[in-house]
Amino acid sequence: MQDENKNIIIILLVLALFTGATIELSEGSTIMGVILFIIAAILISRIELRGTEGLLQSSRNFMLIGGFIVAADLIFNYINSSELGTLDSMVFFLGISLIAMGTGRKDFKQLGEFGFYISSVFTGLYLIFYSSFGYFNIDFIHLFDHYFVLMPTVAVIKMLGIPVEIIATETVILYGSEPMTIVIGGPCSGLYSMFLLIGIVAGYSRIEKMEIKRTLSLLGFAVLIAYIANLIRVLILYITAYLYGMDTMMIVHTHIGWMIFAVTAGGIMYIVNRK
Repeated sequence: MQDENKNIIIILLVLALFTGATIELSEGSTIMGVILFIIAAILISRIELRGTEGLLQSSRNFMLIGGFIVAADLIFNYINSSELGTLDSMVFFLGISLIAMGTGRKDFKQLGEFGFYISSVFTGLYLIFYSSFGYFNIDFIHLFDHYFVLMPTVAVIKMLGIPVEIIATETVILYGSEPMTIVIGGPCSGLYSMFLLIGIVAGYSRIEKMEIKRTLSLLGFAVLIAYIANLIRVLILYITAYLYGMDTMMIVHTHIGWMIFAVTAGGIMYIVNRK
């Protein structure tokens, strides 16, 4: 029981750090994002998983592939003079995970395999919903932001008596001390958090050899909770902007998302650890 409680605490911290790192890299400080990723990676190695006997065999090929992925991502961004974004951070994490899987140490292989599942699932979902849908002009993201994030939160805000007006698919005007234009898009959709959580649950269930039926149930529950948590986050941002202005809201916006996600995801991981 003590080991399970220890796992829950560590996983909660890892969830917070991974989500915070992703947000910091895309919106805040790149240095802070890298530091959070490193700390999260160290903590993963402290998780005592019961299914470690099924770890993938170490191979020098993993190290070579991982090194190539890391180098290719860094070179690509250097040539194009672009900053590291959310997808870059996950691709980089994928490469590092493969390198760890290629080592002969059990703790490093455990760290690498768990990280491999998290990063590969996140990267795959990102490429489908953002890159592929954008390439084929499938307007899923904007429609999701409008109907599943903006519309529900605006309805709640109006019920609270806060004056707000929808002026575009992802844009509202909030009438506080002065009119404030707020765009509900990008990280506000909550999809990044969903992708990350799906990767963590999938990786954990794979290593722990959970039944497919239970894994799918947990994934569905996790997505629902992550969606509700994101709506709460957006509502908090509306209220903060209305009461304290845009500058304060932007400060809250950078940090509150991964804090709320960590708490809700920690609860989900508690369910995963239950027998």
